[in-house]
Amino acid sequence: MVNPFYITTPIYYVNARPHLGHAYTTIVADVACRFHSMLQAESFFLTGTDEHGDKVVRAAKKENLSPRTYVDKISGLFRDLWPELNIKYSYFIRTTDPSHMVLVKQIMQQIYDSGDIYFSEYQGLYCFGCERFYSDRELVDGKCPDHETTPELIKESNYFFKMSRYQDWLIDHIHDNPDFISPEQYRNEVLSFLKEPLEDLCISRPKTRLKWGITLPFDKEYVTYVWFDALLNYVSALGYPDGDRFKTFWPHAQHIIAKDILKPHGIYWPIMLKAAGIPVYKHLHVHGYWNVDQSKMSKSIGNVVEPLQLKNVYGLDAFRFFLMRDMTFGLDSNFSEEALIQRINSDLANDLGNLFSRVLAMVHKYFSRVVPEIDIDVESELDLGLESEALETIAKFEEHMKGFAFNKAIMAIWEFINHMNKYIDLTTPWVLAKKKSSRKQLEVVIYNLLESLRIISGLIYPIMPETAKNMQKHLGIGPKKQSFSLDILKKWKTLIPGTRVPKSITLFPRIDLEKEPMTSPGRKDTKDMALDIKPEITLEEFNKIDLRVATVIHAEALPRAKKLLKLEVDIGEIRTIVAGISETYSPEDLEGKQVVVVANLKPAKLMGILSNGMLLAAVEKDSCAVATLDKKVKPGTSLN
Repeated sequence: MVNPFYITTPIYYVNARPHLGHAYTTIVADVACRFHSMLQAESFFLTGTDEHGDKVVRAAKKENLSPRTYVDKISGLFRDLWPELNIKYSYFIRTTDPSHMVLVKQIMQQIYDSGDIYFSEYQGLYCFGCERFYSDRELVDGKCPDHETTPELIKESNYFFKMSRYQDWLIDHIHDNPDFISPEQYRNEVLSFLKEPLEDLCISRPKTRLKWGITLPFDKEYVTYVWFDALLNYVSALGYPDGDRFKTFWPHAQHIIAKDILKPHGIYWPIMLKAAGIPVYKHLHVHGYWNVDQSKMSKSIGNVVEPLQLKNVYGLDAFRFFLMRDMTFGLDSNFSEEALIQRINSDLANDLGNLFSRVLAMVHKYFSRVVPEIDIDVESELDLGLESEALETIAKFEEHMKGFAFNKAIMAIWEFINHMNKYIDLTTPWVLAKKKSSRKQLEVVIYNLLESLRIISGLIYPIMPETAKNMQKHLGIGPKKQSFSLDILKKWKTLIPGTRVPKSITLFPRIDLEKEPMTSPGRKDTKDMALDIKPEITLEEFNKIDLRVATVIHAEALPRAKKLLKLEVDIGEIRTIVAGISETYSPEDLEGKQVVVVANLKPAKLMGILSNGMLLAAVEKDSCAVATLDKKVKPGTSLN
């Protein structure tokens, strides 16, 4: 019987929109959960949003919204993004949920009654970005290490949690459970911090300074510190203390976090659990940062990467694959579109895609589109270690996935892909096909290749679920018979001879950097359109599209992209728009013209340039026609 599996992401703070870092953490949780479903484990996957605190109030004020309206808006962005990335969570929690707020008060009162919370005056250095006090030894050159700002000296009366009482217990627990925090460098980081005396934690904020939070049950003039509120989501979502979910899943709890929140999860949280009499979580998995231009992503320096834009341009499964393949879990990794394109072209298009197309093409050519039957007597002489190699790959894959070494699990699959290509070179099916006397050998070779592709389709399922389903469909495995169970993958020869194999497809088209690495959002080739009318929308939905008249002030070609022009347009304000129209229009053709643009399209980076809007054009096979006006009107005039 496989143990239940409970995986959590951090609940994301709603002071900013979701970005690549959020997407990575949540996709990791989705991949881990899908893998455990392959083991037939009962699984529960939790994500959500953290919605109280000073930073939320500041962000809401900046947008002229109430905190409630603001958190509803940003939480909705996170909730809506995850299905777009094929992330199948079990439950989405918000710290403004009434059931969560009730539990926070219950736990606070319980810890207060036990004597672990006391009232005192405190003076310390406070970072408003982190919403916590810092000791001198935690600062770097006198500044917050995350925000690089000088904390403010604050003196006020607050409630404190006696963390120091549990310091020795936590040190012993980490030593007794070596895999409690992984990878090892983060376990060592926590132990290093615990070598110094642990200060008690300020767990309240006076309402004279902050009202947006959960009121303390024992003092109505204070709200709960945001971390003491947020961390409890991991048990409130399971219905602690009496819920069936809590009894089933909490003993198997595994948290995934980024390294910037190691201290709250590696120190505050286990001590909170101990003080509340709740068993401590099983594992804490810590990953590094995605850096852009060698720097951590930051809204303030403008290097935030939008996951939906990447998914829309390069394909969802390719995006998920890149994230899992190019980051060693626990270490930092650098993101660039060039690296993403290279990974797509090399691993996905060349290796997996070409192998898949090559094998299916031989099935069509040599066996009239059906899975061949094999002769047992001939089978042994042409196995050449393919079956044993497949079983060894599955074992490596399972070991690496359980250890959160996702890139190594993928590398094991690709080693098997390389082995299959060598198998083709050794058996030379095109030579066997020329002789009738070699027909039985050819049947064995092609069947073995098809069976190996079935195994690959199963192993890539957690990372690229839609590609896995598509591969099985084109191996003749219907939707009702598709299986990604690891037990079934370990069984050799499950494909049924005589099964009709659909025509091969291109799993991953190569991306030509010379032509255009990124396409305009929503653009479609006319060869794929053939009356491809999108679903009907209501007038209310249409009115959300803000169409405006724009005058093209300046246009210029982009040297590295043959199809793209950079336009400066006046729509009542000056904007930059990147449009894929240079094969039809020169910059001189457009300057001075009045065109129609979508003014409220979410900005996106194209070839490193932030494009703020979309030009309307009719696209035919090799040309396009920009929508223009037959007489001059004021720039910015609405077409709605």
